[in-house]
Amino acid sequence: MKWLKRKDEKLNKPSIEEEQTEKLTQLGNKLRILREEQGLSLDEIVGLTRIPRRLLHAIEVGDLNDLPEPIYIQGLIRQFADTLGLKGAEFASNFPVGSQPVSLQNRWKPKPITELRPVHLYLLYIFVIICSVKGLSQLLNQAALEANSGQNVQQVQKNSDLTTDQLQAKNMEEIQIGSSTPEVQAVEIGVTLKSSSWIRVVADGKTEFEGVLPKGTHRNWKATEELTVKTDNAGGVLMSVNQQQPKQMGQPGKAEEIRIAAAKIRS
Repeated sequence: MKWLKRKDEKLNKPSIEEEQTEKLTQLGNKLRILREEQGLSLDEIVGLTRIPRRLLHAIEVGDLNDLPEPIYIQGLIRQFADTLGLKGAEFASNFPVGSQPVSLQNRWKPKPITELRPVHLYLLYIFVIICSVKGLSQLLNQAALEANSGQNVQQVQKNSDLTTDQLQAKNMEEIQIGSSTPEVQAVEIGVTLKSSSWIRVVADGKTEFEGVLPKGTHRNWKATEELTVKTDNAGGVLMSVNQQQPKQMGQPGKAEEIRIAAAKIRS
């Protein structure tokens, strides 16, 4: 009779899978209620835990078939509970793991590639575009460097084809061209009054002086292009150009006008 009683107790004892399903339903229902009380959506929990939405949903509804091995389920429950403010390790310990070894072929199968979300494809598309633009930029830079190098090599070859005499002649020609530029020497006049006279002096088109100068006055003016001296008493004015010997502008009592242009010299 004792043997039969023990046999009946063994038959009535639930299996480990039944116990896991029952506990998962209880724990998942508590997590769902707590999540809703905190005003959190399942998608928000996904963002906080990085656990796929289908696994979180399977925990809340107690669907053991859509979850991985029990040892992993316990870890998911712990992370879910921690996010909601519970003591995750203590809460997840209520889920029985059992003594079943972890199977290499578990029930948690990855989603096929065809079920990738559009956002993944969008990120992949951006990555491909960035790589393409970077590669094209490198090709263009390399082509520009090769073109510049080719031009430099051609210039060096062109110069190397010239003999020493030709190079010297070319350098002398450049020196002569640079040194043949004419330089303008400023013109300077000086006037000394033998007698009081009216004088007007124009330098580079600008009137520098106009009026009567008394006897014995000596004045100097300079110009870079042209100087014009006009007087009503040419015999009373002695004028020197560029510090040369002064000469009388003309006859006494006669009006006279003299223009002197600046000299252009070549170096």
